[in-house]
Amino acid sequence: MATSDYARIERAIHFLDAHGQNQPPLAEVAAHVGLSPYHFQRLFTRWAGISPKRFLQFQTLENAKQLLTERRSLLDATYDAGLSSGGRLHDLFVTLTAMTPGEFKQGGAGLTLRYGVHASPFGDYLLAVCERGICALRFLTGSSWDEAVAELRAEWPRAALVQAPEATRPYAERIFPQRTPREFQPLNLLVKGTNFQLKVWEALLRIPSGAVATYEDIAQAVEAPRAVRAVGSAVGGNPIGLLIPCHRVIRKTGAFGQYRWGLPRKRAMLAWESARHAPDEAA
Repeated sequence: MATSDYARIERAIHFLDAHGQNQPPLAEVAAHVGLSPYHFQRLFTRWAGISPKRFLQFQTLENAKQLLTERRSLLDATYDAGLSSGGRLHDLFVTLTAMTPGEFKQGGAGLTLRYGVHASPFGDYLLAVCERGICALRFLTGSSWDEAVAELRAEWPRAALVQAPEATRPYAERIFPQRTPREFQPLNLLVKGTNFQLKVWEALLRIPSGAVATYEDIAQAVEAPRAVRAVGSAVGGNPIGLLIPCHRVIRKTGAFGQYRWGLPRKRAMLAWESARHAPDEAA
């Protein structure tokens, strides 16, 4: 259900990108995704918790600029606090473990990665885990399952890959729980990258849910203010989508920028998170 919901929402976002200046009414957008206005309204309420009209307000350039202004003090405080408590994704705590330089060069030799595809509010995604934690989370973007696995194999060329959705399902259920659990356990992420990439990914973990940062913010956070282009490359190379929240990085103009797994998905994620941090307005 989550995947089919997102597929229609993604189509609606594409439609609004093309026709937004005309401010199409709800009935027109609903017709484009093959639903009645009533059912389209219900879909949005089920998926986003707010009306389509309110949801779309979170998609605007003006809202992004407002987030950059209003969340600045929160972001500064978060960076000042450091990573002592781990990154946080809504109610999840995420910790990052880096492979040693020697392990990096070995390309995952000696590791067994178990992978499976699962549904989420943002579409299907491939999840890979090993005994040391989550190694990959990549959304399927119209490419085939085989292509996603091939990309995983290219990133971990000497690891053993085993299709085992039963092994990844417990992790998937913790990332997107059906109901609020009584207690939260940290999700450990195992990544391999250069020292600079690791610094950038650690900085991304400090961006709170419902907030955004610019590429310049991240460059400042990693003490490389002139390396904005390199920061962009590291953000784009993030191997663990959503949990390392590269979708929360936007341009200083308020433009959403690009996203490895598709701009509509990035915009949906930001709107989804923003809505959950504006309960008074979202009613």
